[in-house]
Amino acid sequence: MKYIIGIDIGTSSTKAVAFDTQGRQLARSAKGYPLNAPVSGAAEQDADQIVQAATQTVAEVVASVDAGPDQLIGLSFSAAMHTLLLLDDNNQPLMPLLTWADNRSDRMVPSIRAQDPDLYARTSLPIHPMSPVVKLAWLAQEKPELLERVARVVSIKEYVLHRWCDEWVVDLSIASTTGFLNLEKQAWDEGALQIAQIQPSQLSKIVPTTHQLSLQADYAQQMDIAQGTPVIVGASDGVLANLGVGAIAKGTAAITLGTSGAVRQVVEKPTTESKAQLFCYALTGSRWVMGGAVNNGGFTLQWTRDSLVPYSVPPDEACELGDETCLMSVEPSYSTYERLTEMAKTIAPGSEGLIFHPHLLGERAPLWNAQARANFFGLGRNHGQAHLVRAVMEGVLYNMYSVFSALELAGGKIETLRASGGFALSDLWQQILADVFDRQILVPKVIESSAFGAAVVALVALGEWSQLEDVEERVAIAHVRNPISENVKQYQKILPIYSDLLADLKHHYEHLYQAFN
Repeated sequence: MKYIIGIDIGTSSTKAVAFDTQGRQLARSAKGYPLNAPVSGAAEQDADQIVQAATQTVAEVVASVDAGPDQLIGLSFSAAMHTLLLLDDNNQPLMPLLTWADNRSDRMVPSIRAQDPDLYARTSLPIHPMSPVVKLAWLAQEKPELLERVARVVSIKEYVLHRWCDEWVVDLSIASTTGFLNLEKQAWDEGALQIAQIQPSQLSKIVPTTHQLSLQADYAQQMDIAQGTPVIVGASDGVLANLGVGAIAKGTAAITLGTSGAVRQVVEKPTTESKAQLFCYALTGSRWVMGGAVNNGGFTLQWTRDSLVPYSVPPDEACELGDETCLMSVEPSYSTYERLTEMAKTIAPGSEGLIFHPHLLGERAPLWNAQARANFFGLGRNHGQAHLVRAVMEGVLYNMYSVFSALELAGGKIETLRASGGFALSDLWQQILADVFDRQILVPKVIESSAFGAAVVALVALGEWSQLEDVEERVAIAHVRNPISENVKQYQKILPIYSDLLADLKHHYEHLYQAFN
């Protein structure tokens, strides 16, 4: 039995997933690692820990698959976007890996926009502290002596590939997420490099996402696989998530809802839009994925559980109003996501006029403002904890609908959404999503969509599949959720209010930030 392994390097863990040549999952392994914040705004990681995690997960998957060593036909990569690692002449890190979540460079955004107003139009990456361009401009001011020692500027995937295969290459997909790539020319952008104060010689060679490397002997031995096993460079996690759920046809988009979230659709050529709300990243040279990522997905429900409803007393233990003796004697049970969902189900769509803007972590799309903050609007004495929970869930999806609207305006009508991510498995999330978006929601069975997308790229690159479109017939659908007309009508009254409030509030984020910094 021949099989392929897709490796997904994420912000919190690396996963290796084995699939047979028909796309069926065989085995999975995951290794977590910390996201460090030594100072406010930092979000750093140890790059060598990630190399180790990738190596260990592959070794564990190989050990658990019932197949001979010659049956593994290749390895392929998915990786988180916007990572930045600076290396010296010996290819050793000069500082920790900076992730997309590191926002210490936020103060550079206004000056970069003023310096190069056309940067977004050329690169498709909104000007935001997640961008390696912005991070490098900040480092040039904060640590100029460090930049003088930099021999190479790479992403985490490039670093792992070099350790495994002893070559410096970057796939077109990851290159398009750096802010250094001129999309039209598919080459490094001179203006972006000038802002970042780096040279083309410090960057890796750009290759197709189907490009093949060979695994070196020492790492092959650690994984107990053959030296020279093909390593397909793959693409970024976002575009591969679309591929992995089969959302590559015109009129179909993917929505991912995990800790963060995203809405994306495949387009035929690099595309930007006038408000700079959306990104456009490569899947292949002829397929590009346009969309927007949000910081505040399921994390908001975690915050709700921990801060708004830290514990809840089951109904059968409820006390009479004012019975303090009873209240003191009841041992509270800490809230779970299931308990929060049950609370939210008791509240009608619209949360009786309570609206939540979910920007607890600042925001990427559609605001691209690290200073954005969350708020409740419309709070009245009729609202209780269950209303707050429902409003939080709805607010996350109102925010994602704003991205969806911008995406439809730029990329065309979207008829169907394919949903993935941990919270997409919830019946209530699915129904609110269908009702807010007024679209049919398909939930594929595949869980590890980015790892599967990486495997699909490899299967095409190695000649096992004839084309990427073959994935559509191989992705099974677990759930179908249709909008409920009366709920749709309610949400269509609320969405314009949400948007108008957001337009008013965004002018005050900077004032609030300055008042406390």
